Amino acid sequence: MTTHLSRLQHSRAPHLTLDEGMAAGRALRASVPRSAHREPVDEGGRDPLGILAAQNATRLPELVPLRLERMLASPFAFYRGTAGIMAADLARGPATGVHLVTCGDAHISNFGLFASPQRTLMFDLNDFDESAAGPWEWDVKRLVTSVIIGARDAGFGERTVKESALTAAAMYRTALRDFMQLDALERYYYHPDPESPRVALDARSRKVLDRASRQARKRTSRSYLEKISTRDADGNLLIVENPPVLTHVATSVESEVEELFEQYRSTVPADIALLLSHFTLTDVVRRVVGVGSVGTRCFILILTGPSGEPLLLQVKEAQRSVIEQFGGVPADGTYDHEGHRVVASQRILQSSSDSFLGYLRYEDHDFYVRQFRDMKGSIETTGLRPAEYTRYVTACGIALARAHAQSLDAPIVAGYLGNSREFDRAVVDWSLAYAELSLADYEALKRAVAEGYGTSTQ
Repeated sequence: MTTHLSRLQHSRAPHLTLDEGMAAGRALRASVPRSAHREPVDEGGRDPLGILAAQNATRLPELVPLRLERMLASPFAFYRGTAGIMAADLARGPATGVHLVTCGDAHISNFGLFASPQRTLMFDLNDFDESAAGPWEWDVKRLVTSVIIGARDAGFGERTVKESALTAAAMYRTALRDFMQLDALERYYYHPDPESPRVALDARSRKVLDRASRQARKRTSRSYLEKISTRDADGNLLIVENPPVLTHVATSVESEVEELFEQYRSTVPADIALLLSHFTLTDVVRRVVGVGSVGTRCFILILTGPSGEPLLLQVKEAQRSVIEQFGGVPADGTYDHEGHRVVASQRILQSSSDSFLGYLRYEDHDFYVRQFRDMKGSIETTGLRPAEYTRYVTACGIALARAHAQSLDAPIVAGYLGNSREFDRAVVDWSLAYAELSLADYEALKRAVAEGYGTSTQ
């Protein structure tokens, strides 16, 4: 029967109602039981060091040893840098076939504090380099495994390790179900109250959160610039180099910065483009960032406003998502620019995003742009007590559920998960096993580096 709606949108597939989506999710359990997610990774033919080598081949070769050094700082630091390895491993296991917009690297250190455009501190996902449309289960397993490795890194007993992992999995499931009680507009407009986490915290936990908030508020463009700059005899601002972390770019790059900046400015909203026109480019430096990101091309642009106010923008290379490159998930064709993919995914997944997000292309490399040090901070999990750590991973599970709830097929996932703890227990068992596999990979990398892996003479 032809309806008014079908005449208006005849080219679009009909959307499932909430009840239809939930029912479709429950029906999925017949073909992919929730207990199937307990199935460990098939280790046959795994080549984790080969995946790291493939990533290193696309990075600045002089920074590859530094990347390996940072990854070998601890088993958790190693895990942070192995989203590609894990994507390849996850591709070997069961999946429901339901794809959402995913973070791609949802470990506990990729959640944190940052400033909203209204200058309110928010807690949410804050890293989207690997974001893509992909299996929702992969984000959950990446998160829960990080809870386990992080708890062990903090020296917690195995009972606390398992309890915190079960809590993270359960909070994701129950929060996603709760978000399905809101309609699409309510889910879109939902912003967590920055003060609400304090209500359920004891006095010591509130102190941890308050300390992290104070530190985040101090992390501004102005404070960072004071640390890395000096002034010459004429009062001009000069960046003090600190190789290899902070170095000036070649003169040939400097000559192209203005054109590249205008390319970026064309990708931001009109109000931000006008605001940026008040600023003058002062300097550009290359900066080494992160753990897994070390070796990708990253620059800091220093801009100065009419009253001398500084604005720092980070220009970071966006490579193919590991979900596609190593997980084998075909790109959905929405984006032909990796920087645009990162920016769009961040706006979808975050409850509030940086107004300065944009992107550009330079010498066949894609980049995305965001504010640098805009009150961005994190909670150091190694200093938390077990109860505080569990509250922290609870917040991570809820934030991931809110992000996933924005996608069209989120009701299917909520219906699949249901009200029981069957999926929670299965994914925790899988993650406990994967944490051991990751530890074995970490030890293998240590041995390989000792034998020359990752050096120029490899």
